[in-house]
Amino acid sequence: MKDIFRENLRAELDYSGLTVKELSHKTGIAKGTLDCYLGVRASMPPADIAVKIANSLGVTVEYLINGQEIKRQDKLLDPKIRSIIQILIELNDKDVETILAISKIIKTQSEK
Repeated sequence: MKDIFRENLRAELDYSGLTVKELSHKTGIAKGTLDCYLGVRASMPPADIAVKIANSLGVTVEYLINGQEIKRQDKLLDPKIRSIIQILIELNDKDVETILAISKIIKTQSEK
């Protein structure tokens, strides 16, 4: 479980673009404490701390602890869609426009 928490916490930090220091400031949890949750030993936080972290990242505590349900406050995203979003973030505007056009064509064809 500790490894799952660490992996999910790292994934959410990467997804949100937050650094550990920024999460520390946002939650009021010491950076060193957060580093313990992300480190090789991957300690597990107490429930109240897990709630603060989850709320700050916009996910459920259950997701951080066991990987079930990726519920963001803005929408429900499965891992495949999250991967696509991450790739799109890293592309230049021209490539994003090309992918958008291709996506629209695929959507139109699948609706037939």
